[in-house]
Amino acid sequence: MKLKDYFRLGWDQLKRRKVVTSLCALGIAIGSASIIVALSFGESITHYSEQQMNQWFKMDELTVSSGYSPPEDGQAEGTSVEVTLPMLELIRTIPGVQAAAPFEQIDHVSFVVDESKNGYVSLIATELPALPDFGYELRQGAITDIDNVIILNYAATLDIFDERTLALSQMQRRNNGQASEQEPISYPVYQKTIELQKEIQVGDGSIKTLKFPLRVIGVMARPEGLPPSMIHNPKIAYISLKTANHFQNEIAAAGGLATSMDNRPIQETRVKVNDTKLIPQIEETIRKLKLNVYSNLYQQERMSEELMIVRLVFGGAGLFILLVASLTIVVAMTMATHQRRRQIGIMKVLGATLGQIRNMFIFEATLLGILGGLLGALLSHWVIWGINAVVIKLSGDGSNSEILFISYWVLPIGMLFAILTGVLSGLYPAISASRTDALTAIKRE
Repeated sequence: MKLKDYFRLGWDQLKRRKVVTSLCALGIAIGSASIIVALSFGESITHYSEQQMNQWFKMDELTVSSGYSPPEDGQAEGTSVEVTLPMLELIRTIPGVQAAAPFEQIDHVSFVVDESKNGYVSLIATELPALPDFGYELRQGAITDIDNVIILNYAATLDIFDERTLALSQMQRRNNGQASEQEPISYPVYQKTIELQKEIQVGDGSIKTLKFPLRVIGVMARPEGLPPSMIHNPKIAYISLKTANHFQNEIAAAGGLATSMDNRPIQETRVKVNDTKLIPQIEETIRKLKLNVYSNLYQQERMSEELMIVRLVFGGAGLFILLVASLTIVVAMTMATHQRRRQIGIMKVLGATLGQIRNMFIFEATLLGILGGLLGALLSHWVIWGINAVVIKLSGDGSNSEILFISYWVLPIGMLFAILTGVLSGLYPAISASRTDALTAIKRE
């Protein structure tokens, strides 16, 4: 018998037993759809978790700080290895390093804009042109390599009030818990001069307020995927290294200190890599420079282990449903074998071999698996679509982005499990059919 003969005979039998075929195909469809949805759940959760971890923990970044060189021959003590500008240039030449720049927290200061509006920020000193390399996008303005300018993140433009408006806003928040969920209003500070203010204690014990006017040349974009209540912090402002040195020198001089910050070493440096797989290799190279280096790679490894458990749970549920479906197919095919004893007997009398009869039943079960797999793929798309529609509707944030998705490799796996279920479920009925005695089967009919 040729392949097309097996196909024709199997398809004729499936069409003849419409009710049994529909029930068996539905069972396989539910099982394969469960596998697809389960794997999609695991894949979507993994993708979403990696996105969130990369957003909050910067998985593709390293933090480098001053290190220690052990004492050599003839030395009583080791030496401290500082991160200097030449050292920073050396780090940038390491293969796989996309960018390297200092990110030093200078101080927490308040500021005044439009003479009466107040706010506060955490000052970070860095090389401003390097900000786009680390994923910072501007909503307004452009980055220029000049001094006495400042770039604010989106949160720093929120909660800027005069004293009266701030008191009223705080009172409303205490009286109405929903106020914190309202979309915040960004105060227009772009291209304006804000005045940083720092209170210090001078030699005679009095408090002196130092003022540093800086022009806002850029405002960063609003963080994506965060509800309104979570974007108010942290409030960060970025200034150049030269501006930061001037700021700290002014504070030191006002406090009676003669220390200059111009040639001080870099306290903290961030290194952006092209591929997270290169992080261990780059870490080892930086450690050879006697510097301390840290990464969040262990966070990703721990998360991967936890997500693997989630995948196994979801996949196990789908496999259990497929097991139940396979039992249904075994029962249905066994009953079909009993009902088709006369047909089997006639085929044997006409010269059909045991292998041909066995293959006919296995091919029939395979067709049933393919049919169920196709229905399962369609069913899984409906399920994923329905879950996304419900989640988007309940979230109420106006976002149309899908939470769950089906990866390209998930559908073939679902089809494979469906076909295997059909084939394995048809083995026993096929063997039973091939062992049917021809003469006895014909006489009984």
